[in-house]
Amino acid sequence: MEYNKSELSACTSILIGKKATLDGSTIIGRNEDSQASWPKHFVVNERRQSSQNEKFISKANKFQIELPKVRFKYTSTPEWTTEEGLFEEDGFNEYGVAMSATESAYSNEVVLGADPLVEDGIGEEAMITVVLPYIKTAREGITRLGEIVEQYGTCETNGILFSDQDEVWYMETGSGHHWVAQRIPDDCYAVVANQLAIQEINFNDDNNFMYSDGIEDFVTDNKLNPNPTTFNFRKIFGTQTMADEHYSTPRVWWGQQQFSGVTDESPMSEELDFIKKPNRLLSVNDAKMYLSSHFEKTEYDPLNESDNNHLFRPISLAKTQESHVLQIRPDMKPEVACVQWLAMGVAAQSVYVPFYMGITDTPDEYKIGKLPYDEKSAYWTYKLTSVLIDGHYKEFGKKLQEKQKSINITLAKRLRESDAKATSLDDEQLAEFLTKESSDSAAIALAEYKAMIAEIITESTDFSKLNYKTDLNL
Repeated sequence: MEYNKSELSACTSILIGKKATLDGSTIIGRNEDSQASWPKHFVVNERRQSSQNEKFISKANKFQIELPKVRFKYTSTPEWTTEEGLFEEDGFNEYGVAMSATESAYSNEVVLGADPLVEDGIGEEAMITVVLPYIKTAREGITRLGEIVEQYGTCETNGILFSDQDEVWYMETGSGHHWVAQRIPDDCYAVVANQLAIQEINFNDDNNFMYSDGIEDFVTDNKLNPNPTTFNFRKIFGTQTMADEHYSTPRVWWGQQQFSGVTDESPMSEELDFIKKPNRLLSVNDAKMYLSSHFEKTEYDPLNESDNNHLFRPISLAKTQESHVLQIRPDMKPEVACVQWLAMGVAAQSVYVPFYMGITDTPDEYKIGKLPYDEKSAYWTYKLTSVLIDGHYKEFGKKLQEKQKSINITLAKRLRESDAKATSLDDEQLAEFLTKESSDSAAIALAEYKAMIAEIITESTDFSKLNYKTDLNL
């Protein structure tokens, strides 16, 4: 099957600082959107030490880089096939650093004319693989990826999310060799949707901004800044098109309306802020809600029967391969503090299962699944639910919502209980315990979904077009 992910990827992201959350967690999350049928796996990549430096060569575009001898343990969600590359997408490493890559974006023609994208430069396919296993803080992640972009170039315009227990960062590549990154203030959040989002860069604030070497001179020398009194990265490097206003900005608008209060701003506005303060403390459930949303309670919801129900691209849609929320909680060991909430398939019709960073393996169901459908695969179990419900949402939508609520309560209770038990375990006991608890939670969710699937199939047998209601008077 011919497939080019770089031409199809289109995601939605959320980032939340630690003082903007209920429990002091840092949170980043993203929907990985590409194809309606393209399975994902979830794996643990163990720590590895080589006697000599290994070379990474991308199957996607032949990007090459020499890697350090020591590779830290990390989790990831790779593709079911490596024919077009790994696309590991998201995960934690053993030092409690979270990374999600990438949020696809677009640069304008003028900028790319001055610094074109590099065909064999680093892209989404390779970023997790060559960065996450080699960093110990979020800031180190920005530094490492930035140096790679400057030296080797990048083949795409992307946004990349990093976090650790203290900081949340968003990085954007804007041309072949130039990039910027901004720390999300502790009391703020950001939602991003397939546009370059970062606005004003303060070159005198190294605590909150990072950027490529020479970016100011590059912009000045090539006369790229439409307003030279400021340095607005979005305005200089990004796009502002009609496509943006229907495809991207409405998703940002909806998130900001949910978290900062209703305003009279238009869903199609090109002036929406990148950084926002919430009107309340946010939880991991708010992040999951946003990534699984589709303009609920508005005329833009595709599930509504309104003239505008397909005017804008929803946040959760059929092309989501997996959705993840990477939560790092305070005052805990990294193995316990870091929770990778993973929803396989379409987030709106799936459920987020919590996996501790300290696991040594993932369930078998999460390591299998190819094309075509495989009933044993976690990806395909959640995807089948979507297929069965989509055609009869009026009949089964409530059943799905009730099932999701019940599972979410069960998983949250289990996580709370296992957190408490984990405090008394030594390192060897802890790894075994966290692996079992995570696997058991995944098994519970899968079993509940399989039971629901059986009910839906049974009840759907009466929906046939060949059905006929007999008049008893005949």
